[in-house]
Order: sequence, then C-alpha cells, then structure tokens
Amino acid sequence: MADVLKKFWVLEGLDGAGTTTQLKNLENYMVEKGMSVFRTAEPTIYESGLLIRRVLSGQFKVPQSTTAYLFAADRDNHLNNPEYGIRSHLAKGETVISDRYFFSSLAYQSIGFSFEEVQKLNSAFPYPELVLYVDTPVKDCIRRIDSRGNEKEIYEKLDYQTKVHDNYERIFSALPEGCRLIRVDGRLSREEIFSNLIQEIGI
Repeated sequence: MADVLKKFWVLEGLDGAGTTTQLKNLENYMVEKGMSVFRTAEPTIYESGLLIRRVLSGQFKVPQSTTAYLFAADRDNHLNNPEYGIRSHLAKGETVISDRYFFSSLAYQSIGFSFEEVQKLNSAFPYPELVLYVDTPVKDCIRRIDSRGNEKEIYEKLDYQTKVHDNYERIFSALPEGCRLIRVDGRLSREEIFSNLIQEIGI
C-alpha cells in the first residue's frame, strides 16, 4: 500500500491555471479559521529550487533528464529536511499545503524523458492526503500567460501544455487508496474556484 501523508495537501494544474493564487487564498482562509497551516511550493526557495528556477527561465540549459533529477533532489530536501521539511511541519501538527509536488514532475519532465524513469525517480515519495486539481483548458492557460506580458518559461507553450494536460489525466487515473483527488473547473472565476475547493475539502 502506498504511503500517504495525512494533513498534506497539494494543488496542481497547468501553468496559468491559478494554483498559486488559490493556495494563498486557502492559507488565509485556514488561518482565519484558526487552523495551523504551512504554505510551501515546488521548486522550493532553497538553493536546489533556485537552480531549477534558472533552468525553467531558460537561463541554465540542461537535458530534460537532468531537470527531472534536479526536481527529485529538491523534493527530497523539501520533504525530509529536519529543520524546515514538510515532515517536520506535519510533526508539529500543522497542515501543509503545497503548490505542486511530484505529480508535476510526472506531468512535465516525462515529456522528452521516459515517464517510467520519472516515476522511478519519485517512487519513494509519499502521496498527499488531498490533490486539489484546478482543471483549466490549455488555451485558457496560454491566454492568461500571454496577458502577463512576462518572459515565458520553457514549458509555457501550447503544444507542451497539451501534453502536460494529458499526462495529468494519466496520473490521476491511478491514485492509490487514501489519496483523494478534488477536481475543480478552472474556467470559473477565482472566487467560484475557491468556493468549490473549500466545499469539496469540507473546511
């Protein structure tokens, strides 16, 4: 049976789906409710995560296989660091909410690299209790990314995001017992998306 971490929740979605916004809203809501919560994200803010952000920006070019290894290393530290890792926060009784986890690696890094190899790299990591998936059409996400006017990251392209979307469906069709998927319609307004998330979570 797969290892599932209780009180560990993960938001997932395509680039431009709005996961970061929804995670911040969720943190604020939980704090107002008096819940003990820790918000985090992948790539992390630590040195390993900063290197990945250079890769994603195109500043530092590496093979897709290397990117997959970098994410796995960053994730191992994110999960297990005794000072600030996810497990340390769970041990304090906090609910940990993360913007992305290994589902993103399977969805993104397996394009241009073997899905099975990425799966193997991440096989030792536990599943979260909840996966909150903001399911947004690819064209909507690309339109939002374009409207930002910023330099695009290497994955923020229509054909790539279409493959990512398909990979998410493959991943979510095989979640283990104890890991619950909550899917919300990303075409709704930010307020409606958040309202649906809260209702489905039951907090």
